[in-house]
Amino acid sequence: MSKPKEILIAGAGVGGLTAALALATKGFQVSLYERVNELGEVGAGLQIAANGTRVLEKLGLGAALDSIGFKPEAATLRLGQSGREVFSNALGAHARARYGAWYYHVHRVDLHRILSDAVQSNANIKLELGKAVESFNDTGECVEVILSNGDCLKADALIGADGIHSVVREGLFGKEQPRFTGNVAWRLLVPTNALPDGLIPPHATVWTGPKGHAVTYYVRGGALVNFVGVIERHDWQVESWLESGDIGELRRDFAPWCSTIHQLIDAANDDTCFKWALFDRDPMKHWSRGRVTLLGDACHPMLPFMAQGACMAIEDAWVLANWLDELENPEAAFIAYETERSKRTGRVQLAARANAKRFHKGEAFSQLATYGPMWIAAKLAPDLLNKPFDWIYGYDVTKVRGAKQ
Repeated sequence: MSKPKEILIAGAGVGGLTAALALATKGFQVSLYERVNELGEVGAGLQIAANGTRVLEKLGLGAALDSIGFKPEAATLRLGQSGREVFSNALGAHARARYGAWYYHVHRVDLHRILSDAVQSNANIKLELGKAVESFNDTGECVEVILSNGDCLKADALIGADGIHSVVREGLFGKEQPRFTGNVAWRLLVPTNALPDGLIPPHATVWTGPKGHAVTYYVRGGALVNFVGVIERHDWQVESWLESGDIGELRRDFAPWCSTIHQLIDAANDDTCFKWALFDRDPMKHWSRGRVTLLGDACHPMLPFMAQGACMAIEDAWVLANWLDELENPEAAFIAYETERSKRTGRVQLAARANAKRFHKGEAFSQLATYGPMWIAAKLAPDLLNKPFDWIYGYDVTKVRGAKQ
């Protein structure tokens, strides 16, 4: 069987765009199809840790990423009701020295722009908008794909990077049954100049509290503050982060929180307020079948409590491109890719699930039992608080395993 030359990707989100670039650098011809008519993702903040930064740098996007990113000085945990600091781990230059790459906060739209600019300037990539993969058939010799406009295409392989509601995943394995977590997430973007000076520290801050938590950090070079607030509720179960929310309702959800959170919410505009229900999924047993595989949220959608969703998709893209370049048989390449990636992404999925419980401590006793040891460690042996993250941030897919680099 000859090496695949033409690869079709469904979905031009962060994962799909990165995969297209990684494949194009290996000499593949890539066709990328996206449902929307205008390229430019909506959304708010993303955290790109060293494990994601390294891949983007290898793809020639280091300078562009640095131009759009904000480098947080620390990762901090605070009690949401009082604002008291539990611990603060150094990031910035300290994290770069430890992991070999910067930790960035970025606006999703900005990251999507630098990826799409690179894709559209690459002669090996054809990007088509307003067309989505509706169905496919693996003939054994190729993959036949039907697009939403009725076009019928053929490719050597198909990659489903089409998100949590993946058509490609459903075509491979049928409909899924995710579990509602009982958590609803809010998000806001607040102009920094609308806030008192110094109100929000230049950190990735988690504010823990009763039956919920919040996260704050800067994006767009510090011009905006990104806020994500998660609260335990059962009356909203729409899994779409494009649903508008009511700021008055958000204020009521976070009434027990400290004045810093109140001031941040009060400074936001109504049109930047969105909410979505959080659904959980177990790690999938398989991602691939024949000449078709999945990438990113299509195969390992995860709760946002490890801030690694985008990084996992970026890692996927690099590994997948390497295996397709190394192995003659696309089916074998996909099995190797899945084998390499599934254990790690599954571990991140389960770690994110565990953090949902760790952050939602309202009673004094449970806060003391959970956060007391962290506070003591921060005082006596601060490096102990970094070690649990080494397996995530220190992992380098550009160097790991046997596929040629």
